[in-house]
Amino acid sequence: MSQVSIAQYAVADGGPYAITTGTDGALWYTLVGSGRIGRLVPGGEPETHQLDPACGPTIITSGPDGALWFTEYQAHRIGRITIDGTLAEFPLPTPQCGPFGIAAGPDGALWFTETAADRIGRITIDGQVTEFPLPATGAFPSAITAGADGGMWFTMNQANAIGRIGPDGAITVRPLPTEAAAPVGITTGHDGAVWFVEIAAGQIGRITPDGGITEFPLPDRAGRPHAITPGRDGVLWFTEWGGNRVGSITTDGVIEVHDLPTPGSEPHGITLGPDGALWTALETGALARITA
Repeated sequence: MSQVSIAQYAVADGGPYAITTGTDGALWYTLVGSGRIGRLVPGGEPETHQLDPACGPTIITSGPDGALWFTEYQAHRIGRITIDGTLAEFPLPTPQCGPFGIAAGPDGALWFTETAADRIGRITIDGQVTEFPLPATGAFPSAITAGADGGMWFTMNQANAIGRIGPDGAITVRPLPTEAAAPVGITTGHDGAVWFVEIAAGQIGRITPDGGITEFPLPDRAGRPHAITPGRDGVLWFTEWGGNRVGSITTDGVIEVHDLPTPGSEPHGITLGPDGALWTALETGALARITA
């Protein structure tokens, strides 16, 4: 097993949920419980930007314009914050749509999921929104990522499927082999395939551009994997929210898991940081830095 070092840095009283690396060499993260966006330069002190306290900032990503874009799950808006802290918010056309996942697309726009409206949304950097209905009801589309094939791939948590939407809005749905797997986090690997986590089945999944699916069971099937991201050297890293662990998986399916030092940390989002380490958001109020 690889030697892994994990250090934790307190950043808030609670609530770090998603995390990403900005163009400014800082980590940006959401504080969902207090309605704030956090920023941390590795080795520095954390700072926060206050939003509407009840807006529920959820997933955050670096946009094509150099700003950070995020979903406001409770306020049903898309937010944008520049690296100097200037904030803009964009209401969505469909009421009570519950935006959750968001990712930059190959077309210079941001794409996002609407969990409560069975739609995929697209927002340009000047705030123009288009929505695309899914061919399913109650699907709970969750995380989304840009695929290597030019499409956007997303998890359909309650439909037990992976979806793909092309730049023209055409949607393809691929059911998962494992029933009630409840896919959540999703990312594109260095191998050109899309990788995702199955929170209810305790598995990591891989889907190729032509729809071929492989599933890799975790050592602890009750670990509740939540998020996944590419690391270095072709390895992907994921969080186990229920197992208080982070883990890695190679593209040929070799899995290693590592306990977090503090019990009950509730790890959620994970990203490759500007310093070359992996960073994960711990809902109990810290960010963890993982070096292998």
